[in-house]
Amino acid sequence: MTFTAFYDANVLYPAELRNLLMHLALTGLFRAKWSADVHQEWISALLEKRPDLTRAKLERTRALMDLHAVDALVTGYEDLIPGLHLPDPNDRHVLAAAIRGQANVIITMNLRDFPTDVVGAFGIEAQHPDEFVLHLLDLAPGAVLGAAAEHRKSLKSPPKTATEYLDALERQQLIQSASALRAFLGRI
Repeated sequence: MTFTAFYDANVLYPAELRNLLMHLALTGLFRAKWSADVHQEWISALLEKRPDLTRAKLERTRALMDLHAVDALVTGYEDLIPGLHLPDPNDRHVLAAAIRGQANVIITMNLRDFPTDVVGAFGIEAQHPDEFVLHLLDLAPGAVLGAAAEHRKSLKSPPKTATEYLDALERQQLIQSASALRAFLGRI
């Protein structure tokens, strides 16, 4: 059985974090999952905060994500939503899709919204993206370094040095991961 991670909207909202998580998904270390509702949530939040972006551009990003991460889009989970109880009822769709997508973890910035006793009953753990990346780095350092290097090289506007890239990851709340990656600065 393949390890499966379900991405919450709040980890897809910031472009740099979303792009790193997508590069990591393409390593084959795990299967990434999300839903149309999650897409709608991060896209709507970005359009609200960033009037310089267009729906068409973000929908293109969405389509590319769905195209490149094999079998990532979870469907048919809506019937589970009414039976789920979370601190924020608006997060029930995330847990429902994670259950239907047979996720092992939900990658989210909002751990308090996914209490261990609730999500654990479904065999799921909520993890902060920093913890998730750090675990992947421990598991397969070469693959994670390769994904980080590819991600950094893809940044053109503006390009970033390895140090600037890791500083940016820290700003995305990947404090421990960026710190661990600094030991491999020459490979990023």
